[in-house]
Amino acid sequence: MPDEVRTPVDFWFDPTCPWAWITSRWLLEVAQQRPITPCWHVMSLTLLNEGRDDLPARYRRGMQGALEAVRVCVAVEQKYGAPALGRLYTELGTRFHLENAPQQRSTYEAALVAANLDPGLAAAANSAEYDGALRASHDDGVRRVGTDVGTPVVAVGDVAFFGPVVSPAPRGAAALRLWDGVLALATTEGFFELKRSRTQGPVFG
Repeated sequence: MPDEVRTPVDFWFDPTCPWAWITSRWLLEVAQQRPITPCWHVMSLTLLNEGRDDLPARYRRGMQGALEAVRVCVAVEQKYGAPALGRLYTELGTRFHLENAPQQRSTYEAALVAANLDPGLAAAANSAEYDGALRASHDDGVRRVGTDVGTPVVAVGDVAFFGPVVSPAPRGAAALRLWDGVLALATTEGFFELKRSRTQGPVFG
């Protein structure tokens, strides 16, 4: 029997965003039950908020730390490709969001080692070497949905959308119901937005 054809699903993320992390775990759950393959790409909250003067000073300082982690991700993507980037994302997300590890070089190095990648790429955190590739990847994701959204961005073929923002990540049949519902909305001609205010923070369980 021939191998099942799997549909690529492009996923743009900033590794420091807890909401993107939860959505990514949902997508991996769907991939265990449907013939889809997540294809990982980097976007940046720092670039997304570039030039905004209305952000609190504390948030702006946090954006500099977020840029470091994104740069390490881009370095890995450039050297090893998207599957390796996915492995690093899992390791970084586990440390940032489940273990509350600081955004610093020792954390990046530990994540790289756990993902069987060159720990020397942690040096990219404080280098502009990969910023051109970062901006190209970021712009590619944002171009598909517009600038008034955030991370993550998900694309299936020509259909792209921001989110879904959900907490915690649905599992089993619930994950598939959400997937089918999101695709139904995203493929509806003229559909743009469905939103309500969040009533709780991210739940990683």
